[in-house]
Amino acid sequence: MSLRPDNLARHELIGLHLTVGQSSNPCQAGLTGQVIDETRNTFLLETKAKVVRLAKKNTSLVFTLPGGQKVRISGSVLISQPENRISKRMQKTRWKL
Repeated sequence: MSLRPDNLARHELIGLHLTVGQSSNPCQAGLTGQVIDETRNTFLLETKAKVVRLAKKNTSLVFTLPGGQKVRISGSVLISQPENRISKRMQKTRWKL
């Protein structure tokens, strides 16, 4: 399955470039880096200066796909164990280009 905006939530996210759009933690808004690990509720983001654990809940995330396309998605949609998210039904209206 190729990585597209409509199947991003059901795809492997480790290795993708991520920018934090909005966050309930103001210190994390605007962070940018590469996803190096994922748990049910968090991402581990490697930035130039440090490694940051980023909560998915109450966060707006902008992923850059390998082709350069940017996709904004609510972190709440991604709350699930990564291996279980593949079979989860997703609403198409929850992501934006």
